[in-house]
Amino acid sequence: MANPSPVKFDDPAAFPRGFRCTSTNCGLKPDAKDLALFVSEKDCAAAAVFTRNQFPGAPITLGRETIKNGTLRAIVANSKCSNVATGAKGLDNARRMAAAAAKEIGSTADRVLVSSTGVIGVQLPIEKIEKGIVGLAAQLQSDPMVGAEGIMTTDTFPKALSARLGDATITWVAKGSGMIEPNMATMLAYIFTDAELDAATLSKMLRAAVHVSFNMLSVDTDTSTSDTCAIMANGLAGRVDEKLFLETLTAGCIRMTETLARDGEGAKHLLRTTVRGAATDAEARTVAKSLVNSPLIKTMVHGADPNVGRLLMAVGKAFDVKIKPASTDAWINGYAVVKGGERLDFDEATVRAALKNEVVDLEVTLGDGNASATAYGCDLTHGYIDENAAYYSS
Repeated sequence: MANPSPVKFDDPAAFPRGFRCTSTNCGLKPDAKDLALFVSEKDCAAAAVFTRNQFPGAPITLGRETIKNGTLRAIVANSKCSNVATGAKGLDNARRMAAAAAKEIGSTADRVLVSSTGVIGVQLPIEKIEKGIVGLAAQLQSDPMVGAEGIMTTDTFPKALSARLGDATITWVAKGSGMIEPNMATMLAYIFTDAELDAATLSKMLRAAVHVSFNMLSVDTDTSTSDTCAIMANGLAGRVDEKLFLETLTAGCIRMTETLARDGEGAKHLLRTTVRGAATDAEARTVAKSLVNSPLIKTMVHGADPNVGRLLMAVGKAFDVKIKPASTDAWINGYAVVKGGERLDFDEATVRAALKNEVVDLEVTLGDGNASATAYGCDLTHGYIDENAAYYSS
């Protein structure tokens, strides 16, 4: 089972000192907010990771260039249109978006990270965005949920959380419901802190935290063309214990990963798959992902059907991992269902009832080493099909 984090999260979420945000409707959506701005009162050390999809959006291309400086002042993001597969014009529009935000906050475009999320293959309505950015500086406020509202696509609720370590605070803001199996981070995730850390240290810590959190998230096995995870540190709280910072950063990334999985398109259950006793970290991750990605596992969870055969199938199809059936055990929400590769005579009614819990934990031990990994996902429902069957025209 996944272990609860000792980190205490704020209720409600709050920004670190020196950070503010706002969001508005600039006309990309009929009514809902579609443009968000996150700003620090001073330049920040920064790091980011981006999608590995080979059709990256224009904001990804620009972001890889921007983050090389290791300095950011702001993030500007729009929803509804992802600015992907838009060619040279799309890249020019991304640059215009950065320039407009920089002008609004009195900074320079090379200190503004741009994100866009939504439909692929449509040119960004840049004039609407430029017009919408004007006046946003006067609307900046301290509630991170306000910024989260502006980056939602098929999300059913805005997502933000924060935690404190000493005098410092870390705040996470994210969006994502579908087209999620990151190979770096989630669809859009922004992390803000007033701790004093340099860009190189932030980059190392961000990658370590992402490795066990966002990179272990999968709603539907599909890697977005727009994935971005960025962290900004303005240093206003001074130096912090780096070990404690990494622990808190990782705990928050895992908590946000679970929040995103819970809001997977059409999802009714958070699904966690934990693999222990693997020979290597890579093998543990492979089997955990095989479990969480299986449509048959997902429908098993949705239907509260304790079908042990589907567990064994998902483990056994991890062809790059040497599986030893005689040493493989499995549990469903703590109930032993497999021992030594064989189905146990368990109480089906009890396990079926356990599968109806909002959180479903599947655990497998391989008996081949000491490595472990946990993947995060959700069940598969008719709601996912309904959401995606007409996404382009919605």
